[in-house]
Amino acid sequence: MAKPLTDSERRKQISVRGLAGLGDVAEVRKSFNRHLHFTLVKDRNVATPRDYFFALAHTVRDHLVGRWIRTQQHYYERDPKRIYYLSLEFYMGRTLQNTMVNLGLQNACDEAIYQLGLDLEELEEIEEDAGLGNGGLGRLAACFLDSMATLGLAAYGYGIRYEFGIFNQKIVNGWQVEEADDWLRYGNPWEKARPEYMLPVHFYGRVEHTPEGVKWLDTQVVLAMPYDTPVPGYKNNTVNTMRLWSAKAPNDFKLQDFNVGDYVEAVLDRNLAENISRVLYPNDNFFEGKELRLKQEYFVVAATLQDIIRRFKSSKFGCRDPVRTSFETFPDKVAIQLNDTHPALSIPELMRILVDVEKVDWDKAWEITKRTCAYTNHTVLPEALERWPVSMFEKLLPRHLDIIYAINQRHLDHVAALFPGDVDRLRRMSVIEEGDCKRINMAHLCVIGSHAVNGVARIHSEIVKQSVFKDFYELEPEKFQNKTNGITPRRWLLLCNPGLADIIVERIGEGFLTDLSQLKKLLPLVSDEVFIRDVAKVKQSAKSFVPRTVMIGGKAAPGYHMAKMIIKLVTSIGDVINHDPVVGDRLKVIFLENYRVSLAEKVIPAADLSQQISTAGTEASGTGNMKFMLNGALTIGTMDGANVEMAEEAGIENLFIFGLRVEDVEALDQKGYNAREYYERLPELKQAMDQISSGFFSPKDPHCFKDVVNMLMYHDRFKVFADYEAYMQCQAQVDQLYRNPKEWTKKVIKNIACSGKFSSDRTITEYARDIWGVEPSDLQIPPPNIPKD
Repeated sequence: MAKPLTDSERRKQISVRGLAGLGDVAEVRKSFNRHLHFTLVKDRNVATPRDYFFALAHTVRDHLVGRWIRTQQHYYERDPKRIYYLSLEFYMGRTLQNTMVNLGLQNACDEAIYQLGLDLEELEEIEEDAGLGNGGLGRLAACFLDSMATLGLAAYGYGIRYEFGIFNQKIVNGWQVEEADDWLRYGNPWEKARPEYMLPVHFYGRVEHTPEGVKWLDTQVVLAMPYDTPVPGYKNNTVNTMRLWSAKAPNDFKLQDFNVGDYVEAVLDRNLAENISRVLYPNDNFFEGKELRLKQEYFVVAATLQDIIRRFKSSKFGCRDPVRTSFETFPDKVAIQLNDTHPALSIPELMRILVDVEKVDWDKAWEITKRTCAYTNHTVLPEALERWPVSMFEKLLPRHLDIIYAINQRHLDHVAALFPGDVDRLRRMSVIEEGDCKRINMAHLCVIGSHAVNGVARIHSEIVKQSVFKDFYELEPEKFQNKTNGITPRRWLLLCNPGLADIIVERIGEGFLTDLSQLKKLLPLVSDEVFIRDVAKVKQSAKSFVPRTVMIGGKAAPGYHMAKMIIKLVTSIGDVINHDPVVGDRLKVIFLENYRVSLAEKVIPAADLSQQISTAGTEASGTGNMKFMLNGALTIGTMDGANVEMAEEAGIENLFIFGLRVEDVEALDQKGYNAREYYERLPELKQAMDQISSGFFSPKDPHCFKDVVNMLMYHDRFKVFADYEAYMQCQAQVDQLYRNPKEWTKKVIKNIACSGKFSSDRTITEYARDIWGVEPSDLQIPPPNIPKD
């Protein structure tokens, strides 16, 4: 963990965050006091640390507002193609420090808060994480929003404003216990409610075919209330918008059917409507076919598409220019990116609006929809693929079921014409899966209804083409692309590891913060004695040192028994090792409780070794691996996900790569994996398993881990034992190199220097050019204090 700076260190630290001008400091102090007084209605005698945090947050937000309004005016006047990133998750973390960094305000705020007798770090710690995501999927969306703003793209993130985000995890007697994440309890200083843009969303009802067209009647209406959060780019005055929807019951909800006596019950029933945005489902790679989840997915899509179409129609020349009453140009002005299958209903919903409401003929509507939508696939794991029961659709979204059937019929007719008589292919490629319970395959719907389909690392995109969507790839190979994930270097280096950012700036300047490939300029310094010493010192200052500390963190989905057992196993092993008289002062095992974005920002700069050990072919990409690499941790990992490209960039000799490759895993599948073979052949593995199963780590409950043992011995589809021997040999190499700090640090520098590819700026630039058909812009919008041209 980072140690607080002493006064003299604070004064000396003239860093990449920018010098604080005296005027800026005075202005921040004045604004802080004004907000404490007028916004929070407190004085220094009664204000709490939380009040001080809110006063500072509002002060910083003031610097965003002018830029935010000006950015939106700029888009209205220039009328660029707009990018809509639809995601059920945005794992934003904390906003205060990120905003200060991106606006270049951090030193001014630090100095002003110091002069007020307060501590900036303490105030930063008060902010709640916006935990509106489970992990990788939602954090990627957050990094993407940062990059889209930094690249000057007219982009909008759309999702749900969950009242309760990802649960808070407590470890009690070694077991995970979930507590509700009431992140909005004290209010959210960054969001702005927009009740004037509230929109109706329809559910249930019936479909009627009339001479004027198809009508969806007798629906139940829920209102979608937008809350806007500013998303600042890095020092370019661009502030984009993340719009999150909250469910509200309409005033007449259930009331028209009741007499006065039932009034109270009727009002209580409003909760049923508002439950839609109450809670985030706590897993992002496991499909749970709950009606509430389907409601959430349609809710965000229906509200967002109305908003997109309103913005499309009301662009600057909308009233006078006939182009905006026609949908011909819709795909030239609108790009919709589906972040996994969760927003898949965008495809039938856009068709419903075009055909039923705007009276566009089917074929034209289908062409518009396909040209507008693009789909990112995030997983090859079968349990993650969404397959909704037809019966649920029939009840909840009857018109969409009709549309999906019609889409599927035309699709299958096309396939049958190209592959006559191939019934098996038709079955494999259908959106509707027949069987005991008819289901809608949402991934198939996404592939059929999009003009581009991408995986998130090169190896993953190949697996998508060769297995998951093989038939679709054969049909339309030009549709499939790869977009290797990335991370924002602003949060994941400048914000979380300022010491490392500073020593890099001293050597190569600041350009790498918006062009991470410039880190290559560090390569000549790999053997530079002074730079080696500086890097080692920065790594050391970020940690609490014992000879080897193994830190494991992560949350188990509440219903995922095996994941919870693994957490219990980790904590139980930690209890034994950490109190062992022989190894207790040389090895520690720590489970990081309630792992989240703000904790990652502390842990990642301190880590030396990043374990990326998924079985080859199971991890789509990973972005934690990129964060560790950028912050100077070496990787021990399999050839899976983005590890493959990391090894390519830095040289395989600068990572610790071990284990089966994808083709080896396939060969083992053919041969048949037998865990017992490895158990009997490897004495160390046998001893570890025997200790787990005998109660060595759980003396009070010797059979505690029988399910884990049973899974590993008889039902392990990840084939953990097959990689065990290679993993242990690789760890021996890690130990050997770590004994030579200079050689270790050389590899660290090489990794940092070669991590440029893994910027989300690069990823988003590729999306923009290859999928959305727009060009990133380095145009600086004038700041609010300078008049526009």
